[in-house]
Amino acid sequence: MRHFDRMTAPHWLTLYALLLAAWAGVWAMTAPPLAWGTLWRDICLSAPVAMGFPGLFGMWLLMAAAMMLPTALPALATYDHLADAQGVSGGGRLVAGYAIVWIGFAAAAAGAQTAIGGQAESTWIAALLLALAGAYQFSTFKDACLSRCRRPLVFFLEHWARGPLGMGLRLGAVCLGCCWALMALGLIGGAMSLGFMALATVLMTVEKLSRGVVIPRAIGLACLSGAGFLIGGYL
Repeated sequence: MRHFDRMTAPHWLTLYALLLAAWAGVWAMTAPPLAWGTLWRDICLSAPVAMGFPGLFGMWLLMAAAMMLPTALPALATYDHLADAQGVSGGGRLVAGYAIVWIGFAAAAAGAQTAIGGQAESTWIAALLLALAGAYQFSTFKDACLSRCRRPLVFFLEHWARGPLGMGLRLGAVCLGCCWALMALGLIGGAMSLGFMALATVLMTVEKLSRGVVIPRAIGLACLSGAGFLIGGYL
């Protein structure tokens, strides 16, 4: 009963609502057009130049919410267990801190896509981003961030004194360090693609729930192979 009460706390219900709304929004933009959704789809699936920064920012916010919230659920549940044991609250502030980081990422991604414009379809840019994402999977910084994401209990015990908002900001930064490169692949055609988003969400979630380096390295090799395939086809 206590666990049920915790999972139905206001911040959890808000989180569930955001997650469902984000994926519903993605589905509405990728499903066969409905009368009410045609304008919404036309806006969000138009060329980046036509959308402008505000439209792209909204699109990346939706993507970040849909893709990153599932990967953060184990950490958020761990915090609630600790907070319950300590007799404190603050789950809402933790989520707010986490969200601030990804709002910043959405703004940066929207700015980058605005700058790239129509060049996002360039084979060389696609190959470059794939190579960057693949190489990052082998980096020590990626390993360090992934290690912290995989051990939320240790993370919270180390940073408990920072308070919920501070821990949320730090958790968001660690999560960003772990996942930004795969998220950035949305710049080359995955933006608002249901297939890309579902695959990337599954990969990032499995990566955090697994142990060792097999999954991260396999993802890295797949990205590098994709980059090599694109370059080979172009040449």
